Amino acid sequence: MDHHDHMGHGGMDMPSEGAKCNMNMLFTWDTTNLCIIFPQWRIYSTFSLLLSLLGVIILTAGYELVRELSRRYEASSAEYVNSLPRKNVGEAEKKQKLLKALLYAVQVFYSFFIMLLFMTYNGWVMLSVAVGAFVGYLAFGNSSSTKSVACH
Repeated sequence: MDHHDHMGHGGMDMPSEGAKCNMNMLFTWDTTNLCIIFPQWRIYSTFSLLLSLLGVIILTAGYELVRELSRRYEASSAEYVNSLPRKNVGEAEKKQKLLKALLYAVQVFYSFFIMLLFMTYNGWVMLSVAVGAFVGYLAFGNSSSTKSVACH
């Protein structure tokens, strides 16, 4: 039974079936109609797949940069507060707490974005997240390599 002309949809320019994003809820290596987070970030070819995987690696490595910058800011801000006269410490700590909270919010947002990348359930994207974490840690990680499994 053909349902295309029912409910007034006949004659409308609807996207073809092949143009829809493929949303997998099971692990797959298939990249056919793969959309990464946004419908505009679609894999059309091998070249777009490779560019996307490189982008995922860079994004994930960038998360390690944000983490390292946050750690450095915390360390330098503690030194700065310790060097201040006692009467100026309260105001400086308030400003630092505000910036620390902002850096924390950026990290949480970033980590959930990476989680969404992983939740494409596509093996290539998942591997790119891991490679990005590896590259990011090599480039920016100056602390313990242990990381909790939490998203942030």
